[in-house]
Amino acid sequence: MALVNTDGDDLVVVMEGLDKLWALKSRLTIPLANVRGATADPGIAADPKGIRAPGAHVPGVITAGTFHLDGEKVFWDVKDPSKAVVIELADERYSRLVLQVDDPRATVALVQDALRGTK
Repeated sequence: MALVNTDGDDLVVVMEGLDKLWALKSRLTIPLANVRGATADPGIAADPKGIRAPGAHVPGVITAGTFHLDGEKVFWDVKDPSKAVVIELADERYSRLVLQVDDPRATVALVQDALRGTK
């Protein structure tokens, strides 16, 4: 699972527990200026993931790490698709972050509120 917070003008994503190992990342920091928005999307787990490099993918168990699909890089950290949030990015290494969070609605509201405060 991931914790999503804001720190000044940045969106900060911290991977918890063993997710650090599976995703091969412990933290991502993205300038809010490069965040386009966030949505809760439990259906995204059924979408094609692309080529995993590096990371872990065991269907129905975990999808974590960097995946390449159609020329884009997407960061995944999801075990329970019902708690998936998609954060769209621009001008970043990743085009999207697909994260499992404790409360998808609260996370989407946090991101949207932070974006309203920066524009």
